[in-house]
Amino acid sequence: MKKILVIEDDLPVRENILELLEAEAFDAIGAENGAVGVQMARKHLPDLILCDVMMPELDGHGVLATLRTEPATAAIPFIFLTAKADKTDFRQGMNLGADDYLTKPCTADELLGAIAARLQKQAVATEQYTTALNQAQEQLNQLIRHDSLTGLPNRLALRERFTEILAQASQANHLVTILLIHLNRFNRINDSMGYQVGDLLIQTMAERIVACVQPIDSVIRLNPEQFIVILSHSEQNQAAAVAQLVLDRLSIPFVLEGQEIFITTSIGITTHTDAADNVDLLIKQADAAMQTAQKQSGNHYEFYASGMTVGSLNQFLLEANLRHALERSEFQVYYQPKVSLVTGEIVGAEALIRWFSSSQGFVSPVDFIPLAEETGLIVPLDEWVMTTVCTQAKQWQLADLPPLQVAVNLSGLQFHQTDLTERVTQILQRTELEPQYLELELTESVIMQNTDATIKKLDQLKTLGIQIAIDDFGTGYSSLSYLKQFSFDTLKIDRCFVQNISCDSKNAAITTAMIQMAHDLDLKVIAEGVETNSELAFLQQQACDEMQGYFFSRPVPAPEFEQLLVTGKRLAD
Repeated sequence: MKKILVIEDDLPVRENILELLEAEAFDAIGAENGAVGVQMARKHLPDLILCDVMMPELDGHGVLATLRTEPATAAIPFIFLTAKADKTDFRQGMNLGADDYLTKPCTADELLGAIAARLQKQAVATEQYTTALNQAQEQLNQLIRHDSLTGLPNRLALRERFTEILAQASQANHLVTILLIHLNRFNRINDSMGYQVGDLLIQTMAERIVACVQPIDSVIRLNPEQFIVILSHSEQNQAAAVAQLVLDRLSIPFVLEGQEIFITTSIGITTHTDAADNVDLLIKQADAAMQTAQKQSGNHYEFYASGMTVGSLNQFLLEANLRHALERSEFQVYYQPKVSLVTGEIVGAEALIRWFSSSQGFVSPVDFIPLAEETGLIVPLDEWVMTTVCTQAKQWQLADLPPLQVAVNLSGLQFHQTDLTERVTQILQRTELEPQYLELELTESVIMQNTDATIKKLDQLKTLGIQIAIDDFGTGYSSLSYLKQFSFDTLKIDRCFVQNISCDSKNAAITTAMIQMAHDLDLKVIAEGVETNSELAFLQQQACDEMQGYFFSRPVPAPEFEQLLVTGKRLAD
């Protein structure tokens, strides 16, 4: 039953209209003036409103203007009833959004005809709106279940697709196999070549993968660097053939924006069984097999085998715990002294992060740093370390201890953040540490990703007064003549060249050359990983500036490092 609100201050007219409408099976309600009419419209939300124009306090134009501004009542069909036949009055009402205009007195047929026309028009509009709404909902469902970059089904659609394919395969007594395809070192591609190239790479990868499977199979983008292929009926040899085809197609160079890009991929394969009948377990198994394949140096596939899951589950657990470690205050900063080879005194420290997980105990940086880089968690982690280190260095200064230069390692992901300089500036301002006491350590691989951008970023940091060190020198590009274009202050010789330096002539020659060339470029030289007295003696003989290593001290928590400063520990004469 359609509900109609009649707003009319003339009681006999209002009662006649209500009686007529009730006789026509409408649910009719009345309001004696404009103000009451607005309140009733808000409360009852009628299907149509009949309203007099000339009323005291709030006239019909005021009622319409009010209702049209409120979302709940804005679309209600509105018919004016008026004794005035003035064109100006008519135009004003229509401009406010009236749907029709009847001049009193009007016949019952005229009134009912106008009401029927407006309700029919409203029904059509409602049907169109409902259709459009349903279409929009379908489009939304399509969007949220598909990857916007590749157009492939995404993780939300994975369970549905697996259930559909499994049901079909079960009826035909076929096996369902899952391939997990992992793009190795995708973060490095994004960091070095930009996200636009990375997006193009993923799109082209998706096209090549889809071309390798049958229309009845499904290709799904699981996450930024992983795809899932669900093979609806395949034996082990068929799955292996598909995996090898994918590897072959993806090993062909990608030419994107004029650049030739080579990638490696690793594939893990698992097959549905009664013991593994849900997609989550199958993905874990495929991921475990993929990690085994990764150890084969890329472009390799492995089938899941019993025993692989332990490592895979540990990896899932490690990532889950890593995501909460900062908020749980599970990280600590350790400090390894840097010692002058001239005076024997502590002149600085390198900050090293340690993770003491509440559920897994001590977790080696070798295990969690790569995971932090892969997941992007390294950025907030780096920022936390820098803030903690700067705060600690300032506290030592306030305790009247000798001012030291503290070094913080920067990941490639953090270094290439566009607002790095601003973030470092804010940290220095918050902690009140003078810039010359902060040193940022970068590896060769980081600075060589985009030389023009690196030079600009280093110049910005140097302008702040910060010191810059190149870490693990000699393990990457090893060209001082090339690296001299960058604004470095310090060169750190990697421990692999220092070990057994007194009896390894090749390492001795390389280290001697590094020290000499660095000094020629006015760089300070620090040798890492010094563990024996003979290594120390050789470095002193070659005029190396500083050392760090277990020979003097392991990395230690801040209180123990402070004790080293208080007691004035130094190299033995």
